[in-house]
Amino acid sequence: MSGLCDETIEQQAYITRSLLDYTAVPLVGRIFLRGVLPTQDAVRIVTGSDDATAAKELIAYEIPLSDDDDEPVTAPLVLGWTRKLASGGIRTHSEASVMGMALVRVDTSAIEPAPRPVSDRALGVLRTLAWPFVETPPSPALCGFLFTGQDTMRLYLAVETADGLIAADVRLSSARTALLASLPALVCEEGRWETDTTDPHCLHVVDLTSW
Repeated sequence: MSGLCDETIEQQAYITRSLLDYTAVPLVGRIFLRGVLPTQDAVRIVTGSDDATAAKELIAYEIPLSDDDDEPVTAPLVLGWTRKLASGGIRTHSEASVMGMALVRVDTSAIEPAPRPVSDRALGVLRTLAWPFVETPPSPALCGFLFTGQDTMRLYLAVETADGLIAADVRLSSARTALLASLPALVCEEGRWETDTTDPHCLHVVDLTSW
């Protein structure tokens, strides 16, 4: 994926940042967040069980970044729609797929988001105090991620020197401070860039699983 504008990158990074807790806390029932895939004018929210990584075990819900009035959608709305869909409260049918996952394109005007539980409101209060918004966001911006194995994850990063997102594959058991501190520089090294024709969500991939 190439040619993203700054506003799209900022919104995808904001949604990704806001939903991270649901990789460890269920969205609904036994369904967890397994990825946020950035794509043109939308995000694809990937759901599955807490240890699901195989494509056949996952569902990606494609949610537009703007509503019918062309206003940006908020992270709580994305979360509410995803919860409603993942709970089975809305009948969905997928005739499309992406990276082997069932892909459901969501018409947000046709569904009501699930109501926000008290736990979400509490989390909002605690995050504001413990992890306040800063004027200068992290660079490169994390616009998405996907669990690719029991010990591996793909990170989608907005690198200024690239005309699109760069994906970095990392091994969770070795993602220590040194790697995370070096990550912004490593993903900018064009000599590390490879192409993954199976992933439409990034321009290039950097393999850091052995770093």
